[in-house]
Amino acid sequence: MSEYRPDPDKLLAAVQKNENRQQRGKLKIFFGMAAGVGKTYTMLDYARQRKAEGVDVVVGYVETHKRAETEALLHGLEVISRQKLDYRGTTIDEMNTDAILARKPALVLVDELAHTNAPGARHLKRYQDVIELLEAGLNVWTTVNVQHFESRADTVRQITGITVQETVPDSILEYADEIELIDLSPDDLRKRLAEGKVYTADRVETAASNFFRTGNLTALREMALRLTAEHVDHQLHDYMQVKSIPGPWKSGEHLMVAVGPSPFSEQLIRWTRRIAYNLEAPWIAVYIETPSVLSPEAKARLADNLALARDLGGEVLVSASSDLSGALLQIARQRNVTQVVVGKPMSARWQRLYRGGSLVDKLVASSGDIDIFVVTGDKVEETTSGLRLPQPIRNSSWKQYLIASVVIAILTGIDLMALPWLGYQAVGLTELFAVLLIAVYLGRGPALVAAALSAVSWNFLFIAPRFTFHISQVHDVILFIMYFVIAILTGNLTARIRTQERQASYNADRTLALYTLAHEVATAVNMEDVLRMGVSQIAGVFDAQVAILLPQNGKLERMSHPSSTLTLDEKDYSVAIWVFENGKSAGRFTNTLPLATAQFLPLLTPNRTVGVIGIRTHQSERLSFEQEALLETFSNQIALVIERELLDEAAEQAAMLQESERLYTTLLNSISHELRTPIATITGASSGLLDPHTGSSETVRTQLSHDIHDAADRLNRLVENLLDMSRLDSGRLKLKRDWCDVSDVIGVAVKRGDKCFEERPISIHIAPDLPLVRMDFVMMEQVLVNLLDNACNYTPVGTQIELSAAVEGQWLTIAIADNGQGLPPQDVERVFEKFYRVPGTATGGTGLGLSICRGLVEAHGGTLTASNQPSGGARFLIRIPADTPPPPVREAAL
Repeated sequence: MSEYRPDPDKLLAAVQKNENRQQRGKLKIFFGMAAGVGKTYTMLDYARQRKAEGVDVVVGYVETHKRAETEALLHGLEVISRQKLDYRGTTIDEMNTDAILARKPALVLVDELAHTNAPGARHLKRYQDVIELLEAGLNVWTTVNVQHFESRADTVRQITGITVQETVPDSILEYADEIELIDLSPDDLRKRLAEGKVYTADRVETAASNFFRTGNLTALREMALRLTAEHVDHQLHDYMQVKSIPGPWKSGEHLMVAVGPSPFSEQLIRWTRRIAYNLEAPWIAVYIETPSVLSPEAKARLADNLALARDLGGEVLVSASSDLSGALLQIARQRNVTQVVVGKPMSARWQRLYRGGSLVDKLVASSGDIDIFVVTGDKVEETTSGLRLPQPIRNSSWKQYLIASVVIAILTGIDLMALPWLGYQAVGLTELFAVLLIAVYLGRGPALVAAALSAVSWNFLFIAPRFTFHISQVHDVILFIMYFVIAILTGNLTARIRTQERQASYNADRTLALYTLAHEVATAVNMEDVLRMGVSQIAGVFDAQVAILLPQNGKLERMSHPSSTLTLDEKDYSVAIWVFENGKSAGRFTNTLPLATAQFLPLLTPNRTVGVIGIRTHQSERLSFEQEALLETFSNQIALVIERELLDEAAEQAAMLQESERLYTTLLNSISHELRTPIATITGASSGLLDPHTGSSETVRTQLSHDIHDAADRLNRLVENLLDMSRLDSGRLKLKRDWCDVSDVIGVAVKRGDKCFEERPISIHIAPDLPLVRMDFVMMEQVLVNLLDNACNYTPVGTQIELSAAVEGQWLTIAIADNGQGLPPQDVERVFEKFYRVPGTATGGTGLGLSICRGLVEAHGGTLTASNQPSGGARFLIRIPADTPPPPVREAAL
């Protein structure tokens, strides 16, 4: 290709990525192989230089680990006050993201990117805080070690034997505008460790004999160097895409091998793998689909060759084009490939001349700065002696050739009978039309045969002198030659167009299948829908039975998902276990456990294997390469959606755990206060009763006894509330409904609050002739007691409390109102939440009373709402069904 044409999709993606970088803040990562290499020190040192240049620098969060030289660098830098979070009675300091956003500095320093925030923080991980700062337009400098990246965590565990708990996704590197590697030799780092500059003295010996061994540090150093080099390589690739630079820029070696269905491709792949290993360079295997149709044997070899490339660590790319050399060089320039590996031409010289040169010739002529490696393969043993003509790949069957010949014979016979009315020129046109139709419906080979037969028959039977191959007129000679050439060319072009149309139709069907799968699983609302849609789509596209197996507690479940259509026996299940544990395909039509009745593929995500999919097609032949590629794409798509669902479930569990921790802390704080007050009262009063100086006075003893009784009653209400809430949450609350007099329920509840109503007068308005209502007397009494107690506790002395009861239609309504300060408008509904207390109210209470009241009322099939009265004060309204009691049963007269 004389002119480089960048891939428009990749160019658009690169441009959009660059625009996103421009819209957010800049991220710089100070990167190291382990703790103690000097990341934080270097970051603070650079920050002081930027501050001296007039840049507005603040410290969002820096952990000095009590290193004197690091703490010294903090002097003179503005430090944002940290957020205080209470976790299980312990106060934890975290980065105050809101304060940083309000401050809006030009540069923020955030240490320990992989840190996990304490429960109660807005984000689970600190890197999420950093992303929020970047999206707000703030520049951020941060630090992280190589072992904290998710893609390296397993390798680090294998090397050091230590599992890294705090990790960050590799995608954070996409936000990084600059990575500065803080490198230090293993010996120098161990020396710093021994000097106490990394950990405190009590941890030095343990660290030196475990994580900080020289071998471990050497491996971590290599990982850090490689990760940094990969990031720089990606930045270079993006720059070349945006600037439309054809490349290659030989900043590093990148190999590409051209792969096809030839047996020789296997040797090319292995040769490329060896060279890439020696050069420590990445490599890709590329297959270019052409209009030619492959035989089943060729398809099988192609699939094996591409599978081998994947197994050896290569990246596999597939493209479609009729121009092999042009497509290969375009991919090479897009991927910044420096060396292309191809096989030595095996065809004869005259064949290469006929085709306009071999693939190697075309690549060398157009490669530019790309190096072309031509590799010689092993010679294939000859099965026959002497000269052997090359055998073309037959894409059409002998039956199609026979049909083409018969069509030409029949048409020739018709033309012979119609010759008296037709000229031989018209006969030639009918023959040419037949060649075009054969090219469309039977293919290129039969069209070429038809063109040759029709030309010969036209000459022999129709052109004067007839029944000879001699042509007497010059213009007939020219006409015959042109007919032969036009028939061959048009037949060939028509067949090619037909083949391309079929390929385009197949590509459209494949794209539609992928779109349908992506749309169906994207709209699925839960895991069951995802798996059902996945099974349905794969079964329909591949005409197969499908089974999906998911892991449970790290092991593959024995039973496949209920939506599966494939039943697995023990042998098949053992194959599925192998696939799950090794992350590779196995089973039918593969080289691993090929005697299985189904083919199994792992559902792989970047981090783990989330399941196994088994497929048994109804055809006895192996899937074509295109079908296997489509199946792999399907499995990858399903795996990503499954992981999305698993992550959503994990996020829900984390949110539930966080909410549980919050409720636990709130409950512990509330109960500890509520228990402490009455217990202190009981302890003090009982001590007074035991004191001979005070216990002898009857008045004092009576007062102390009342204090003990009130404190015990308060404790009893607390325990009752906790038990009621526990029964409501667990669904074990059982109502003992009976026909009750509403006046009796109200009277008992008011009597229990006599002491309160001495300071807050209460007026009761009960409608006359209230019917009996079916309710749980004790539970409804508890509701009224809690509401009255709430009115007493949160209103000033002298407040008027009103209690009214009436029947409105089919509902009994009980209202408790006061003329106090009322409820804040934003808290009218929140007062019914567990442990919620209106800000600014007096201390005391657990925050459970109103929540319990609503739960008990709703258990009766009613509602409890709160509102503010226009004249001032709060009003709580209970509505429960007012069922009509059955008529009394009269005894029969004797």
